[in-house]
Amino acid sequence: MRKTPARTPRFSPPLRAAVVAIAIAATTGTTLATGSAHAAPSADTTQFKGVNWADPRDNFADDPVVLSGLSTSDSYAQTYAKASRIISAFRANLGANTVRLPINPYTVNGSYWKSYRGVIDAASAKGFKVIVSYWEGTGARKDGFIDDPTTFWPMWDTVVKAYKNDKHVYFEPMNEPHGYTDTEWADIAAKWLATYPSVPRDRVFVSGAGYNDHVTSVCADPRLKGTYLSLHHYGFWKDYATYDQWVADLKERIGDCAGRTVADEFGAPMTTGLDYDKPTPDNNFINYVQAVTDTFRELKMGSVYWPGLRTDDTYSLQTLTGDPARPWLATTNQSGADRLAWGWGRGKPVGH
Repeated sequence: MRKTPARTPRFSPPLRAAVVAIAIAATTGTTLATGSAHAAPSADTTQFKGVNWADPRDNFADDPVVLSGLSTSDSYAQTYAKASRIISAFRANLGANTVRLPINPYTVNGSYWKSYRGVIDAASAKGFKVIVSYWEGTGARKDGFIDDPTTFWPMWDTVVKAYKNDKHVYFEPMNEPHGYTDTEWADIAAKWLATYPSVPRDRVFVSGAGYNDHVTSVCADPRLKGTYLSLHHYGFWKDYATYDQWVADLKERIGDCAGRTVADEFGAPMTTGLDYDKPTPDNNFINYVQAVTDTFRELKMGSVYWPGLRTDDTYSLQTLTGDPARPWLATTNQSGADRLAWGWGRGKPVGH
């Protein structure tokens, strides 16, 4: 999750030139189509009903990402057991069938990968769809670029080799690639597809450009045909907007690409007592949550809430309970869970 959306690239010109040159060299052209959305991998994306499971640090890390409730000291078996319970709790409490997980080179290229695989394996064994997404590091390097191509590609080599034959696992090459222009990012996404042709395109999530904040440009690129598109959308992007304004804002970012798009991050405060089941026109976040969940349902879009679980995050829809060795989850805001289910095509017509 980001604190501010932006479409203006922030970058070091030499770094951008080097990274983009590598990407373009492996692609077969950069011309974007100017028409509407290409054929979708399915008629809609409602099969993705999910939540993000995050590191307490927000997944931006210069060391292994450690999901809330887990530890780098956990063995594969301990990680698998804990993850099995947390995944089961996501299903029991929320009706989820999808989880989005972060990776970075420190997690995959180092010793923690053996244990971290327990999360992916446990979720897959439970029949969950698993979206695995690369997150950049922190500090001055938190600029919306791939931190280091010499570790990025070996990371994906390892992940793809491990999971290309697991139909439950989906690959998202990069989270929030806001350092790149729309065209530069499409070039890199096209390189990823060209590098891993054994991965079915309908198991790839191409992030929207910028902060994943619009999918129209990647949707229009013929090189990315057949992939899913991931959109991020947050209520803190505006100090205040009406319900109708939020609907319009979201639809503009999607264009005519809803058939390929999954909102794999959206969220609002869940631990502050807001009632998302009750229309409250003067409250920006209530307007936002009701508007986006209504729109997801209307457009038959899948969605993945940020975050399902993240320790000490006011947006977290679940919180850890019980013995840390045998974790379970409790819902922090039932009205938020109601709206999430409504967006997934379930539940009763509460709210606006």
